[in-house]
Amino acid sequence: MNFTIELEQETDGRWIAEISELHGVLVYGQTRGEAMAKAQALALRVLAEQLEHGEATPDLVSISFHAA
Repeated sequence: MNFTIELEQETDGRWIAEISELHGVLVYGQTRGEAMAKAQALALRVLAEQLEHGEATPDLVSISFHAA
């Protein structure tokens, strides 16, 4: 399963990172790298919750992230 991290820099300098394939995965970071790391960490937490509740799809055998 591949996830795209959409990145945008705010006028105040902060970065927003969002993974639109996963509801609620939207984070802020002081740097581009920090925002990407936070988005990946949150995505993994969301996926772990889905697995625990039987909501995950079978294609979670492999997960990768890339910046848009």
